[in-house]
Amino acid sequence: MLSTVFLSSAQADTINVSPSDDLQTVLDKAQDGDQVVLAQGVYYGNFILSKTVELTGSEGAVLDGNKKGHVLQVDSTDSYIHNLRIQNWGVDLTTLDSGVFVSRGAANTRVENNYLQGGGFGIWVDAAAGTQIVANKIEGDPSMRSSDRGNGIHLYNVTGTSARNNEVWHTRDGIYIDTSNKNEMIGNYLHDLRYGVHYMYSYHNLVKDNVTESTRTGYALMQSKYLTVVGNRSKNDANYGILMNYITDSTVRDNRVEGVQNNRNPHMQQKTNLAGLEGKALFIYNSLFNDIRDNLFAESDMGIHLTAGSEDNVLSGNAFISNKEQVKYVATRPQDWSKDGVGNFWSDYLGWDMDSDGIGDVEYEPNDSVDRLLWKFPSAKLLLNSPAVETLRWVQRQFPVLKSEGVVDSYPLMTVPEAFYGSAVQPEPNSAQLVEN
Repeated sequence: MLSTVFLSSAQADTINVSPSDDLQTVLDKAQDGDQVVLAQGVYYGNFILSKTVELTGSEGAVLDGNKKGHVLQVDSTDSYIHNLRIQNWGVDLTTLDSGVFVSRGAANTRVENNYLQGGGFGIWVDAAAGTQIVANKIEGDPSMRSSDRGNGIHLYNVTGTSARNNEVWHTRDGIYIDTSNKNEMIGNYLHDLRYGVHYMYSYHNLVKDNVTESTRTGYALMQSKYLTVVGNRSKNDANYGILMNYITDSTVRDNRVEGVQNNRNPHMQQKTNLAGLEGKALFIYNSLFNDIRDNLFAESDMGIHLTAGSEDNVLSGNAFISNKEQVKYVATRPQDWSKDGVGNFWSDYLGWDMDSDGIGDVEYEPNDSVDRLLWKFPSAKLLLNSPAVETLRWVQRQFPVLKSEGVVDSYPLMTVPEAFYGSAVQPEPNSAQLVEN
């Protein structure tokens, strides 16, 4: 039975609704500023919010879309949707079927503390500015192929949007940001996905204090500029911890990427039907003029792979610890990965520090011509420890004129930067430290 409680003539109304009421009629008759409170129960339908109202629910209030279309479409500005379970929307990605669809006229909508479960998009924001997406749990449908699912949170052509403290899993990507500027992704937990955070064609965005886990790629940063990616963590992702593809003039600092290993996540291959996941903590492809400092890249199949003209980036103060292969560099120009006399920590560095200034006295050089040969002809790895390969390495050392261009760190750090003290990764001291002690 529909009952309306009038607070006063000068205040908005609180409208209490039960499952036996026609919820869409209630929403149509509500006035701007009203609060609509749903009692426990299931409300079936595809609802449109065309007034500026607060839509909330008692514990056990469920909006169910009958597996078609959007469950809730928001067309009004300054609306507030919270404390609801939203489920069973459609799975047609061409019509953008979503649990909550925030349309272009719905600026400053707030979607908070809801539980959403379905196969299409969880929350789609369509060119609406100032949306706040806070503390929601969004679960996809693991019975569907990953490519057929929608993204948990999808931002298209938005400005001033903030997604904070959400948990997303079993969707396609956790948070997808497309052609959107000046937005913030802060403190989200994104796991069991294709990509945790996925950027395309976006400028001046902040990605801070998020955690990705058991994704194919934690942070897929593509075709974007002026990103600030700080304080994030990638745990046990399978392909890349951080992927930078056509990224320029961006900052990547104080992030921790650990355990990006293909063989650590065999279930990822089974779920995605993909073989050959690469296990790279950081992959940089055709990205320039970026500031990459004070990050931890640890216990992965590869610490960093840089290729396709990725030059003029600053790499300093990072720690590369216990990766099976620290660096793969494919380019023609030499690169010195240090800045203002500060390089990076390499757990396999074999140099020494005679003056005890914390900087290695000999440069760190991770790769040589033999490595490049093995990259070009992977089957040659069968000969890795053969006399022929050792002879090639000896010739290269004796005749530096044969040396190919590559990466050096002229000022390698002898100890792990203080920022990483207390990390789960505790490296063994390198040989030079053992000699000094």
